Amino acid sequence: MVMALKKKPVTGMKDMLPREMEIRDYLIGLIKETYKTYGFCSIETPCVEHIENLCSKQGGDNEKLIFKILKRGEKLKIDTAKEENDLVDGGLRYDLTVPLARYYANHSNELPAPFKALQIGNVWRADRPQKGRFRQFMQCDIDILGEPGNLAEIELILATTAMLGKLSFQNFTVCINDRNILKAMAAYSGFREEDYDEVFIILDKMDKIGAEGVAKELEEMGYAKENVETYLQLFQDVAPDVTGIRFLKEKLGDCLSGETADSMEMIISSVETAKECEFNIKFDPTLVRGQSYYTGTIFEVTMDDFGGSVAGGGRYDKMIGKFTGQDTPACGFSIGFERIVMLLLENGYEVPTVKEKKAYLLEKKMTKEGLLKVMSLAKTDRQAGKQVLIVNMKKNKKFQKEQLAEDGYIEIVDCYADSVENL
Repeated sequence: MVMALKKKPVTGMKDMLPREMEIRDYLIGLIKETYKTYGFCSIETPCVEHIENLCSKQGGDNEKLIFKILKRGEKLKIDTAKEENDLVDGGLRYDLTVPLARYYANHSNELPAPFKALQIGNVWRADRPQKGRFRQFMQCDIDILGEPGNLAEIELILATTAMLGKLSFQNFTVCINDRNILKAMAAYSGFREEDYDEVFIILDKMDKIGAEGVAKELEEMGYAKENVETYLQLFQDVAPDVTGIRFLKEKLGDCLSGETADSMEMIISSVETAKECEFNIKFDPTLVRGQSYYTGTIFEVTMDDFGGSVAGGGRYDKMIGKFTGQDTPACGFSIGFERIVMLLLENGYEVPTVKEKKAYLLEKKMTKEGLLKVMSLAKTDRQAGKQVLIVNMKKNKKFQKEQLAEDGYIEIVDCYADSVENL
């Protein structure tokens, strides 16, 4: 019995129709064009990474979602395998940051310093599929490696917001914080350093459960009510701008480095002065971002129309050192490519650079001479910059023309054998 072939894609993957691909192709071109003006260079890394790199405890929960790859050929010995390492030596990348760190460690002598990298590519996570979340999806990252100062953060924010502005997005906000500020606020409130991660996981729910919900969960975890009240009072007293940073610098005393506070203030002031489009930038002391590899500044772009983040990133100065033995300053910003495509599709976005589209409909009895005439006309149209389709006329010509019109063909020409010379 022949097994029936399946026409639907594998669970968690999706086919992309021409309308979506038109937007995706345009978006990739716009991203590259915009980031190039900020000095970023395109790179590419393999979709398959060494399993040791993917499981190096730098990817947080993503390491639980790896698509692992069996060894090949003679190396695959299922009968004698005693543990997973005997069977697996690679995996599909779950993000672009770990591969970039390996790439830089391998090629740093051939690259400029600092190095401004742009990487666009698919990643894979064995996640539970749901609306807007797939197991294969595109990521788009810009990173600056080898720049220890806050110029990296400023450039990353300016480049990313400039790109979003070119898509006519409005009402978006860049939220910014620093892991060192998170730690300083926790230390001032009396939490132990070994409890920080647990405290921050609960704090990250602030926008969903509110201050009361955070307080309740912290107390249920056994933290002293006095510490919790001191902690949450800080968030109530902090303004979402440079005055809030200055307040914390004074309030937290020795818990917070003056250098960290001054750097944060400099980033916000610089971005507000040099931004290319309209958006808000605010200091958000509740911003956590889950990745364990962040070491300093963290940021996120939220969009009022979307109700969630469309970009995020931060500084990760310790990751490259895992490969080289020597820490290298690194900071990156990732755009939520798939979320932006979804927003554009839902809003009926029209690609502005689409060429004028023209269709020739050939009747069934079209002669050889008539076909050559149409081919010649199409050639002239294409040389003039038009997008031209030549297709046979269907019985239901009215419906055929309606479909072509929906696809953007603004000029549709009926071609009959006895009148083609008049075209």
